[in-house]
Amino acid sequence: MTMRPYATGLVWGESPRWHGGALWVSDTQGARLWTDASGEWRPADLDSPCNGLWFLPDGRLVGAMLREQRIGQWDGRAWRDYADLADLGVGPLGDLTGDADGNLYVDDVAFDAAAGEEPAPGRIILVRPDHSVAVAAEDVEFPNGLALVDAGATLVVAQTAARRLTAFEVLADGTLGERRCYADLADLVGPDARPDGIWPAEQGVWVATTSGQAVVRVGEGTVHETVSTAPLLPIACCLRDDGLVIATLADTHGAPLLDAVKSRAVTASAVLIEPAEAARTTP
Repeated sequence: MTMRPYATGLVWGESPRWHGGALWVSDTQGARLWTDASGEWRPADLDSPCNGLWFLPDGRLVGAMLREQRIGQWDGRAWRDYADLADLGVGPLGDLTGDADGNLYVDDVAFDAAAGEEPAPGRIILVRPDHSVAVAAEDVEFPNGLALVDAGATLVVAQTAARRLTAFEVLADGTLGERRCYADLADLVGPDARPDGIWPAEQGVWVATTSGQAVVRVGEGTVHETVSTAPLLPIACCLRDDGLVIATLADTHGAPLLDAVKSRAVTASAVLIEPAEAARTTP
């Protein structure tokens, strides 16, 4: 198993997405959108940061605007309005994923941990192709990474503070039904495994465990593969078309994670990971 550099320059790299032979990454702390779609790895400066990214079925890039209560649509220079979430009273927005019909799911994280706000219950928000919005799930503890698995029948949500993955049944109309524990990472991986970004994988999902210092492929209640990133902290991950894993890794330069984020002492990079052959198939 190998891990090799792909890109540098990030402060905090969230929601890596591979599309059209290029990588796209949200730099939430640097207020930039990075990509090498032009053939050169470079950022677009933003007035305010985006967080989760997703490509709609027609190829348009949408993003969860971290502090703006809206989903934006990238026009090559700025984020235009795609869906307004203000009426739902959302807090900071987290990750973003979508299905083949154009439905989107986004985290309402509810509080800003880096700013020292008191924890509050989060939610999952459904954004339909007609831009209408609704609360899909309530009382989700620190929702973070999102991934659709089982051919879209299941939405897996990373709950960072709870150190677990929770699975929701996706109903025919796109709303979410019953929930269950998908993987108790504290038990399966270790007490430091706090999931951030996740991505669909063969027989489960890839999980970036941040302070767990590993990218792990887990199935329901089991671990299939572990890739150590020590001493770096994996933030998020995705798959390339060739099945290689792209992970964004944080270097806190020896400081505690939240302290490094608050003081902007953290830096991040993207790496390529070659997983076991059985895990190279893109779901």
